Amino acid sequence: MSYLLLHSSTDGQTKKIILKIAEQLRSLGRQCDIRDLNNEKNINVIAYEKILVGASIRYGHFNKALLRFVATHQNQLNSMKTAFFAVNLTARKEGKNTPETNAYTRKFLEKSPWQPNLKSVFAGALMYPQYGWFDKTMIRFIMKMTDGPTDPKTEIEYTDWDKVSLFAREFEDL
Repeated sequence: MSYLLLHSSTDGQTKKIILKIAEQLRSLGRQCDIRDLNNEKNINVIAYEKILVGASIRYGHFNKALLRFVATHQNQLNSMKTAFFAVNLTARKEGKNTPETNAYTRKFLEKSPWQPNLKSVFAGALMYPQYGWFDKTMIRFIMKMTDGPTDPKTEIEYTDWDKVSLFAREFEDL
């Protein structure tokens, strides 16, 4: 069984999640082809049994590469076993960490011509020391408005790895 695991990551947390899922699936004997949606232009989706897409949100938006991929492959995706997860810092809060309660993910899925069989939302990581001046300033401003940490030395991984593991099992069971 060959699975395609695609990621659109801004600072690396989405890729880290995809790699963790791939590790779990490979331990079950599954072959996983991992690709970066931001760099890949020609992906033959029909060559795979299942497809998993993970995408980060920055400043309320998914990367345009995700939107192009979905528009290009919507017919194939809707006829296959597929899963999708979003990664954002808003999901660090209870009540904003499901596809139905996370505004960004809900809006994407409502407008999307692709309807994945399995969906989830994971909290990302806040790594101020890794950000450039603009991102650090903007994220600190957003965190101040949402009662999050604003100390520029802060490094917090909010990702719930047990939730990621459960999602990987659910993907395998599709």
